[in-house]
Amino acid sequence: MARVVLLDADDRVLLLHGHEPGNPDDSWWFTPGGGLEGDETPEEAALRELAEETGITEVDLGPAIWSRYCSFPFAGRRWDQDETYYLARTRRTGAAPGPRSLTELETRSIAGLRWWTSAELSAARETVYPTRLAELLRTLLDEGPPRAPVALAPDIVPGTRAADAQ
Repeated sequence: MARVVLLDADDRVLLLHGHEPGNPDDSWWFTPGGGLEGDETPEEAALRELAEETGITEVDLGPAIWSRYCSFPFAGRRWDQDETYYLARTRRTGAAPGPRSLTELETRSIAGLRWWTSAELSAARETVYPTRLAELLRTLLDEGPPRAPVALAPDIVPGTRAADAQ
């Protein structure tokens, strides 16, 4: 799984607003990204997923900065993923164009996207993935990308979401 930490010229990060299909009240924010297709590299997957989910194609893809294992309930099943996060920069400012090519499940579970400052993330009361993104972003902005991807603590969401029980 390849994910993108996309920063604009003002060091804001772009996050998607997702929710459990059929239950928009069960929501969270997360970075763009997804699985590899065919023989594409993780970097190619990161750029493709970013374009499909946000419409943004004018980016400079940087290094892999974080890795994480996560397990979570979503859309009636448990998902287990190994994720690599890539730093990317865009000169685009203002609103992102929006999704270009979503899967049927993404269409039912993505409510929008927005740019977040580090301060906004720190003050957020909403769920954001990866966990501790505000702190991770602040470190990234203060210290620059790490020499090798930093292994983040596993993110395991227990149980089932309310929509799974319906």
